[in-house]
Amino acid sequence: MNKEWSEQNKKMQLLIKKTDTFDQGIDVLFELRKELMDSLLSFKEELKREDFDAMPFMNADGYHCKNIAYSIWHIFRIEDIVAHTLVNGDEEVLFTGDYQRRINSPIITTGNELVKEQISDFTRQLDIDELYSYAADVKKSTEEIIRNLNFSDLKLKIPDEREKELRSLGVVSTDENAVWLIDYWCKKDVKGLIQMPFSRHWIMHIEACQRIRDKINQRR
Repeated sequence: MNKEWSEQNKKMQLLIKKTDTFDQGIDVLFELRKELMDSLLSFKEELKREDFDAMPFMNADGYHCKNIAYSIWHIFRIEDIVAHTLVNGDEEVLFTGDYQRRINSPIITTGNELVKEQISDFTRQLDIDELYSYAADVKKSTEEIIRNLNFSDLKLKIPDEREKELRSLGVVSTDENAVWLIDYWCKKDVKGLIQMPFSRHWIMHIEACQRIRDKINQRR
């Protein structure tokens, strides 16, 4: 894991544990997320459209077996689902912003059910500019939700009715590679969700994207 990002993540986790350093911890989280988003934005400047679909490590174990376009979709679909349907109990940005149509996505799920060529078949259909717009809108809306949280909110569990709503939306595939996510998220409290989908999840996938980008550049 990127040492600087890892240290920031650890610092954030320590700070949000105490009421008197909670706000400082949220500031660290937002700075980390800004740096990670800047890394994603750099791909848009550096890479050609077809590079977003490239899968140089397709048969590898690890997040780098995907591609960059998939990773962006996956990071922000998960964040959108968790932040809005589960934490805030409101409508996801994908729906309020008509982003499925705008991105030209054939799916509304997280994409966990897709493997190998299914991933590149999926991402070749996507409008990358609109995908980046979606990412920016999700990031902004999540941070508004987080900024409105109090320290006492960190211990809140996901209400049963929100889990039922999540299952009814069809945004998590029933495939065995995806359906486990619902139990995984709903067993966490708000603090646990901040620590995974809103921070560490970004780090893992963006590091994988950097590895993919480096391989693409090596092949030029």
